[in-house]
Amino acid sequence: MVFPLGRPSSVTGEIPRTNPLGPRWLRPCHSSVLLLILQRGNKMEVVKELRECLHIIFTVQFWRMAVLWTLALVFSYLKLFSQTILLQKSKRYSRRSPKDCISASAPVTRPVCIITGATSGLGAAAAYALSKEGFYVVLAGRSSELISKVTSDIKRRNNDACVKAFQVDITSFESILKFKSSLQQWLLDSNMHSSVQLLINNAGILATSRRLTSEGYDEMITSNYIGAFCLTKVLLPLLENSPSPSRVVNVTSFTHWSVQSMQVDRGTMKCFSKSKCYPFARIYEYSKLCLLLFSYELHRQVGQMEKSHKLSVVAVDPGAVKTNIMREIPSSISQMSYIVLKILGLLQSPENAVCSILDAALAPPEISGVYFFGGNGRTLNSSALSYDVRLSTDLWDTSCNLFREFHLAVKDTST
Repeated sequence: MVFPLGRPSSVTGEIPRTNPLGPRWLRPCHSSVLLLILQRGNKMEVVKELRECLHIIFTVQFWRMAVLWTLALVFSYLKLFSQTILLQKSKRYSRRSPKDCISASAPVTRPVCIITGATSGLGAAAAYALSKEGFYVVLAGRSSELISKVTSDIKRRNNDACVKAFQVDITSFESILKFKSSLQQWLLDSNMHSSVQLLINNAGILATSRRLTSEGYDEMITSNYIGAFCLTKVLLPLLENSPSPSRVVNVTSFTHWSVQSMQVDRGTMKCFSKSKCYPFARIYEYSKLCLLLFSYELHRQVGQMEKSHKLSVVAVDPGAVKTNIMREIPSSISQMSYIVLKILGLLQSPENAVCSILDAALAPPEISGVYFFGGNGRTLNSSALSYDVRLSTDLWDTSCNLFREFHLAVKDTST
C-alpha cells in the first residue's frame, strides 16, 4: 500500500495533489541527488570518451591515418595541380546526361543505375543527383529504414524521380544473390529491359575492431572490396545485356597511395593479420587499392570480350568528404580531423564531392580504365602499384576463386 504525502484538507476532506518531487522540505534533496546523477553521468561519458581517444591515439594505425593519409591527399592535389597548370597534361571529360543522349524511341528510355551504400553520405547524394539526370535509381543498402528515408527524401526533392530500394548486405554473398533475383523480377514486373546501365560500388566502412563475416572473412575488406567484386560479377550479365553503353564505377580513395607493397592470397583476404592490434588503417588502404586493381583488370578483361565496346570501367576518388565513415572513431578525434582538413581547404561536403562521381558516371562511353579525381571531369594517374599487371591478375584469380567458393557454399546451404 502507498500512502500519499499530503494531508486531507480541513474544508473539503480531499487529499491535495502533491509535487512529484515530494514535500517542499524534501525537494532540495531530490534536486541535489538529480544534479549529482547528471554530473556523474557527464563525468562517466567524458572519462569513456577520453579513454577511447587515448586508446586510438597511442596506436600506429592512428598516426598512419593522421600523417600518411593527409600527405597522400595533399600529394594527390599537388600532382593534379602540376599536371593541370604546370605540365598542362590534364585530361578532362565532359558529361553526357541520359536526358540528352537517349531518345524516346530507344529501347531503354530511362537507364537503370544501382548504387550501393546509398543510405547516407556520398551514396545518398549520388542517388539524388543521378535521379535528376534521368536515371531510374536503385538504392542498395543494409538498413531498410535508412533506405526508405533516403527514397522519401529524393522523391520529396525531385518530383520526377524514379527510385527503387532493395535491402542488401554487401558482406553476404547469399544476400547479393537474392538481390540479383529480386532485381530481375522487378525489371520483369515493371516491363523494363532486363539490363543495368550503371553500377556504382560505393559501399564501404572504416572499422576499428576486427569483425568477421558469416563466411569467416574480415568485414572491412569484404564491405570495401570483396562485396563489390562479387556484386559486379553477379550483375555482369545484366550490364552486358544493355542495349546502350553500360558502366561500372568503383569509388576508391587517395589512401591507396600509402600502400607500398601487398600480398594477394586467400589467407590474406580471410584474416589479413594475426597481430593483436587490428591494423584498421592498413586494411582500409589495402581495400581501396584492391578496388583500383580490380577496376583496371576488369577494364582489360572486358576489352577481350565481344561486347567490350558497350561496357566501360572507371574508378573515382572523391577526396576527403565529411560523412559518417568515421563513426567508429571517437567523435572528438573525428571532429578535430574535420577541422584540420577544413582549415587546409581539403574537406568537402557530400553535395560537393558527388561531382567527381557524376564525372565518372556520365563520362563519354568510350572512356574506360581511368581514375577520376579532383572534379571538373579531371583524371589522374593512380599509384604505380595500382598498375601492376601481375598483382592485378593475382587479385583477379584469387577473387574469382572466392566467388566460386561462395557460390558453392550457397548451393550447399540451399540443398
